[in-house]
Amino acid sequence: MATFWVLFGVVALGAMLAACAVYTAPALISDRQIRETAESVADARISDGKCSSKIAIHICDLTLSLRQPNGTMTRRVNYVFAGLHVGDFSAGVMADPARPDRVTTDLGLDRLWNRTITLVVIMAALAAAIFGALISVVRNRSAAARAAG
Repeated sequence: MATFWVLFGVVALGAMLAACAVYTAPALISDRQIRETAESVADARISDGKCSSKIAIHICDLTLSLRQPNGTMTRRVNYVFAGLHVGDFSAGVMADPARPDRVTTDLGLDRLWNRTITLVVIMAALAAAIFGALISVVRNRSAAARAAG
């Protein structure tokens, strides 16, 4: 039964690792690509956004809207960063004029290195926990086989 719970934990941690890769990494990668050329955009706004804090980890989910000649483009971004902060966060919408589809915020760009380090640390910790759990399952099975045989 203990093996079941270890494997259940591995699956849960794997899902968290996948969520980091799917929801947080793409915005980080695109922000890295436009960090030097991003400018404030007058025709853009944050149509929905909220940030929550757990101890010293902040998670912000934002929906950015950019009016273009062929319609309004929306993009959801997710930021995860560390630090002590009291009060509300403020953000302005920014984009690379050559690539307006990569709309972001000054909040995300200002905390680019912080977001990068936070994501790497979280993903490494999750991967280490998964690896450690799988190693313990293998060792326990080997020990049980030696004891039985």
